[in-house]
Amino acid sequence: MNSLGVLLLLTLAATLEAGGDALARTALHSQAVPMLRLGIFAAAALVLFIYGVTVNLPPWDFGRLLGVYVSLFFVVAQIINYAAFGTRPAPQIIAGGALILAGGLVMTFWKP
Repeated sequence: MNSLGVLLLLTLAATLEAGGDALARTALHSQAVPMLRLGIFAAAALVLFIYGVTVNLPPWDFGRLLGVYVSLFFVVAQIINYAAFGTRPAPQIIAGGALILAGGLVMTFWKP
């Protein structure tokens, strides 16, 4: 699997994880009836299970895989945070995120 294919797969995994986390957060803070909240928790559990499978599909070593994944997760989490909860990243989040992304690029494209 080439680097672009791995990045696309890891982006899908990041979307699943951040989405599942957002569902769990919604269920925790919802004032909905208990059965609806339970359904949202079940959906979150299913999405997070699918994430766990997806993130481990690429053939990279675990350290490199998760290192690159963290950078993709950061970007997707910021997008979902804004879309679902209306929170824009603060300057310190953007600055720290730039460092995270730089590390992800190094781990993805630096060939020994």
